[in-house]
Amino acid sequence: MRLDPRYAWMRQLAAFAALLALWEAAARADMLNPMYAPSPSRVGAALIDLFSDGRIWPHLEATFSAALGGLALGIAVGIVLGVVAALVPFIAELLEPVMTVLNAIPRVILAPLFVIWLGIGLASKVALFYILVAVLIFFTVFTGIRQVDRRLVERVITLGGDRWALVRHVYLPSVASWVLGNLKIAVGFAFTGACVGEFVAATQGLGYLLSFAQSTYNAALMFALILLILVVVLVIFGIAGRLEKHVLRWNRGQQRPEDRSVRHTAWIAKRRRRRDRSTRPHQRAAARGVGRHCPVDERPSIGAGDEGDLRALSGAHRPA
Repeated sequence: MRLDPRYAWMRQLAAFAALLALWEAAARADMLNPMYAPSPSRVGAALIDLFSDGRIWPHLEATFSAALGGLALGIAVGIVLGVVAALVPFIAELLEPVMTVLNAIPRVILAPLFVIWLGIGLASKVALFYILVAVLIFFTVFTGIRQVDRRLVERVITLGGDRWALVRHVYLPSVASWVLGNLKIAVGFAFTGACVGEFVAATQGLGYLLSFAQSTYNAALMFALILLILVVVLVIFGIAGRLEKHVLRWNRGQQRPEDRSVRHTAWIAKRRRRRDRSTRPHQRAAARGVGRHCPVDERPSIGAGDEGDLRALSGAHRPA
């Protein structure tokens, strides 16, 4: 039986509802220990209780301020460092070993060190998220620029493009698909750092509430917080997916990331054609002037063997 992919979300929703119903039935039949696996109704009640008394909002604000701030800073710095390192070999020699070391170690173990340096406030959390995201984006951009087709780069240089033209019309469009493809991973890293940083030391935040629920053996509250984080991250994933489709709408089908960069070089070719058109009338006038002022008797005779040289000479002076 062939399934219609348009109704895949309905089948997934039905399977999820069946799982929740089975979970609720097992809990009501005392087949599950409520201390370890509370029923979905108790989890929903705990989630409603968080929002009804308003105590969740300061924790949401603390977590999302740190996570989104570190995410934006990590993406921006990672893109800049990746582009500079890919274009300047000396910078690459300095940055690549450092980023390799940071990528080799579990970066969440830096959380206690950031707490010692920056305190238990917002700064230590943003620093941890920044490190988590910046290393990922750096290697994404660095590798993406290194894998750009060299023939495309030579074509832009031949058409008169400088280094800024290469960055704007070749490297950045080619790297855009790489960065947006890893944006969901970066969001996951940001919220991982949020929870870990607030586990280590914090006075508010979703990670702090999770730590409190763990210490009081409140499994319903823990499930409610996990569900809340899951829903928020899925919403951000949806926004990132829409952004990727909008920015990379030129990449639909089976096009390569470099195809858009090829079209971006059209302005260079257009500028060169405009320059050639502006110089062509002067060249024609100069050619007519030479023929007009040269007396007929003084014009050199052209033999059969000289016709090829004449065509080569006229082709050399003909504008491209």
